[in-house]
Amino acid sequence: MNIQNRITSLFNIRYPIIQAGMVWVSGWKLAAAVSNAGGLGLIGAGSMKPELLREHIQKCKSATQKPFGVNIPLLRRDADELIALAIEEKIDIVFTSAGHPGRHIDKLKSNNINVVHVVSNVKQAKKSEEVGCDAIVGEGVEAGGHNGGDEITTLCLIPQLVDAVKIPVIAAGGIADGRQIAAVFCLGADAVQIGTLFAATVESSAHKNYKRKIVEAKDGDTVLSFRKVALMRMLKNEFAIKAVQAETNGLSKEEMVSFLDHKREMKGIFEGNEIDGAMEAGQSSGLVKEILTVQQVFDKLVKEYDETKSKQR
Repeated sequence: MNIQNRITSLFNIRYPIIQAGMVWVSGWKLAAAVSNAGGLGLIGAGSMKPELLREHIQKCKSATQKPFGVNIPLLRRDADELIALAIEEKIDIVFTSAGHPGRHIDKLKSNNINVVHVVSNVKQAKKSEEVGCDAIVGEGVEAGGHNGGDEITTLCLIPQLVDAVKIPVIAAGGIADGRQIAAVFCLGADAVQIGTLFAATVESSAHKNYKRKIVEAKDGDTVLSFRKVALMRMLKNEFAIKAVQAETNGLSKEEMVSFLDHKREMKGIFEGNEIDGAMEAGQSSGLVKEILTVQQVFDKLVKEYDETKSKQR
């Protein structure tokens, strides 16, 4: 994989492979390992208070000399604090999600920060470009965790985004091997963002039970629920099945919010509760066959990509 393009230049990385900033998964160990392997590691601030984020940033700086970034969900009540901390810690790259990037873009850009926003449709992509984002992540509904309500698949979303904006498009959602990387590059993407595959690595901060459940998952072992709250994809377990049934039975938005509660993700991902936890994961879980180190994942992805490209010649 010898690719130099707008994304590798923007972030000064070897490979156009970005690790998603996942809650309870993407701590400093994972981010540093991905950056050291030649990609772009992201610390997931979605499950961190400001001072914990500071600790992870500082430890990541000690563990890698390569570029890394921070993912900040903008709907968090303390998003302003998290952004201020990222600026204070002189972070160069911030990925934003779950909100409107325009509210914070001037502050981030005035501090020479490259800003990338996660989108799920063309309207969001155009707005991100208009307000000054440097790139966008186009995330298809195959992705784990929270998704766009339009439920557009990656294969359909990426070429539409490429046609709609001039800034680089990073493809995300259901990607876990080198063949898929080659495919989205053919669609016009400049990079990929990968979540579930990295969530199951040795360096991930997730619980061993969660990693094992990803490895055990087959093609139909994820479900979508919480459409009235914020669409979420997770591995099938007792909680997920109850959530789908509750939604089918017509529970109100308020009732679904109460059903989810704020600790479900922590229970499932970080504490490894296989029954009552929300084990967020993408459809790519069916492609994850073993728990590898981050370096082994990169070796595998590069080999698969190169073999795919050689067959096309």
